[in-house]
Amino acid sequence: MNFYQTVYALARQIPRGRVATYGQLAFLAGSPRASRVVGGAMRRCPAGAGVPCHRVVGRDGRLAPEGTFGPLDEQRLLLEAEGVEITPDRRVDLQRYRWDGTLKTE
Repeated sequence: MNFYQTVYALARQIPRGRVATYGQLAFLAGSPRASRVVGGAMRRCPAGAGVPCHRVVGRDGRLAPEGTFGPLDEQRLLLEAEGVEITPDRRVDLQRYRWDGTLKTE
């Protein structure tokens, strides 16, 4: 499994109504300094891959730049539909909504 595939597998573990940071996924993938690579993986994720890229945010809870995940404000709308509150400055309260990183085992 390559790094992108590992990141996608981890992102699929983020529960509905929770978010993870790019750095958090990089750490869980075994490369704690690769948060920018995680961002690249999210941007390049194939449509229909079943990866909830909208649940991945910046280290301060900031949403991705406008249009990164499709139409304007798509990430905000998807997160709000899952019950995640977004501040007027486009941030998620990480103390409230951050995924604890617990991985599901099959």
